[in-house]
Amino acid sequence: MDAFYVLLGISLVFDIISPGFSTCPLGCSCTDDNLGRSLLCMETSMDKIPMDISDIFTKIRIENCHLTELPQGSFSQVTNLEFLWLNFNEITVMNIKSLEGLSNLTELRLQGNKLTSIPWTAFQDAPKLKILDLKHNLLDVLPEHALRYLPFLTYLDLSFNQLSIISKEVFINWPLYQKAQKAWEKEGVVSNVVLALHDNPWLCDCRLKGFVEFIREVGAPIILMNSYLMCSAPTSKANKFFHETQLKTCMKPEASAQETNISLPLGSNATLTCIVKARPSPTIQWIYNLKIIRAFAAKEIQTDEETVTSQLLIPSVRLADRGLYTCTANNFIGHCSVNMTLNINSSNSSVPLPPPVPMLSSDDSPHIDIRIAKQTVYGITLEWHAATENPAETWFTIHFGKYDSPKKEMIYIGPGINSYSVSDLLPVTKYEVCVTLKNHPPRVGQCIVFVTGNDISELEQREKLIHIIVIVCAMVLAVPAGMYACTTEARFSCLDHCVNMWKKRRMPGENLQGTERQGTFDSLQGTSDEALCRDSDEKPVKRRKSEDRSKGGSAAQLY
Repeated sequence: MDAFYVLLGISLVFDIISPGFSTCPLGCSCTDDNLGRSLLCMETSMDKIPMDISDIFTKIRIENCHLTELPQGSFSQVTNLEFLWLNFNEITVMNIKSLEGLSNLTELRLQGNKLTSIPWTAFQDAPKLKILDLKHNLLDVLPEHALRYLPFLTYLDLSFNQLSIISKEVFINWPLYQKAQKAWEKEGVVSNVVLALHDNPWLCDCRLKGFVEFIREVGAPIILMNSYLMCSAPTSKANKFFHETQLKTCMKPEASAQETNISLPLGSNATLTCIVKARPSPTIQWIYNLKIIRAFAAKEIQTDEETVTSQLLIPSVRLADRGLYTCTANNFIGHCSVNMTLNINSSNSSVPLPPPVPMLSSDDSPHIDIRIAKQTVYGITLEWHAATENPAETWFTIHFGKYDSPKKEMIYIGPGINSYSVSDLLPVTKYEVCVTLKNHPPRVGQCIVFVTGNDISELEQREKLIHIIVIVCAMVLAVPAGMYACTTEARFSCLDHCVNMWKKRRMPGENLQGTERQGTFDSLQGTSDEALCRDSDEKPVKRRKSEDRSKGGSAAQLY
């Protein structure tokens, strides 16, 4: 009995000296088994990962705990960690240094989260990783060198994601695959890798040709968990298995027209037809007088898998409609165009072509709310709202180009459309985009200035090529408030400047016309952040004049 009390006393002393050994985060449990000490947190409400986790744990399992992100050094103090399970949380962001300090990690499971992308270079900090489970997420991109830092992987699960197009080079460039291929040729023995890629919305066009062929011929060291991968699109190949599909090589567009010189009487309806062959399907635009014609004016008919017929409809032609029309088609390989001339027959054939419609005064332009609604891999999507008397007949003009360019591209948008996507943006470039009524010049509150970022690295250039503005300091005031753009790596003084400018704008007695809008934060690689801050400091007089001219509005402009 005395021995029992002695042992009990020693145990209590040990607990006092090493409280981390026996204490667990609130709502969690700790156990010991043949793999070491384990931490188990199930269905516990956590807004972040506990910071006081002891370094003695070799296995951590945190599931259904509503975690939303993996910040830098999430488990860096748990240097002995080998197994990390974070399934069925709500993780949307994984920091590039989230695995920092986990040199002994062999198993990482992130099933059932909301990840849209993975910073694949993060796995440099987990060189011994063998099992990576990413199924049931929202991943839609797998960069060509994604697996570069996973040389010892034996299990990779990417099933039930949103992958549609990936290159076979993802696996051909995998060091593990290259090493195993050489070992197979020499010794005929190799360790296998289980790969799960099923239940993704595969787009079976020419861009997937190499991957489809790779899957058909795949062998050691790769073993597919489910080899019956199925196409989701296009319609002609939907629900077909890869081994049933024959894909052709991609080709640049070839545009042609049955008639290139068209003559019509005044007042008749004109239809200009352009036939385009391309793989994959091209983007087709019509250009007249150096301006892009948008919206309901053109319609497209898919003739067959690689042929599209585009028709430009011009009702009741006028003399102002005559001239040169260009049909342009482009895909990721190249572009092509064909010209068509429209002649208008009139009783008075000597009537000259009317001059272009002049820009109207900005004083007649109604208020237009404009915002960046979506950021894609290669560009942005704009949305706007205008209070007009007759929305069904209101045309808009998009003015788009580099910020310092005196001439902007003008794009006409037809009635009933309030969004437009800008793609193929260049990195490290400052752009300006404005939305106005047709033939109106831009005014304060109708423009947005944004900056694209650097490529993160060769590894992730396909995943995150473009990074848009991070901070928008804006409130819905009686007059337009200042909007300032800063990068994530900008000096804190820039952010302070945003706040100070807002405070200055809140004059005594000024009434708010709406609720306050919180600043929005998007990712942006550091580019010219100092220049952005400097610009906002150097233009107070010009800004004040612009605001005085537009009192009564509630939009804000980014500088």
